[in-house]
Amino acid sequence: KRGIIILERVPHGFYEQEMKSYFSQFGEVTRLRLSRNKKTGRSKHYAFLEFSNESVAEIVADTMNNYLLFGHILKCRVLKELEPEQIEKLFKGANKRFKVIPRSKLAKRDNDKAKPEERWQKLVVREEQRRQEKKAQLEKLGIDYD
Repeated sequence: KRGIIILERVPHGFYEQEMKSYFSQFGEVTRLRLSRNKKTGRSKHYAFLEFSNESVAEIVADTMNNYLLFGHILKCRVLKELEPEQIEKLFKGANKRFKVIPRSKLAKRDNDKAKPEERWQKLVVREEQRRQEKKAQLEKLGIDYD
């Protein structure tokens, strides 16, 4: 039976590659997932590690709990009695190198691409209506805008 641990209070700079190489001294790390913010890609400071043996996970949890690393005290505990569906949710996207999605570039590309003729006409009509409404408001105030 495989052992799963949760590692909390993970410091900045201790990412997937460093974790895998560090924890492999205890035993084989089969899966590892560091939780990250989807938008920025920064760490959420907790990770899930799966070891090939449950006894290894217990040893890691005992050894690494309250361990001082980069000025942070790590919290580590074994997760027991999880259902297979829960385990798969924990490790969704595990063992993959994280790549930040350039959302601003994608938004700029979508905004700059050519619009269909009917959509362009709608935009022109809507802008003309806004200008007429603004002109009417200014005339109410006694301002001649032309």
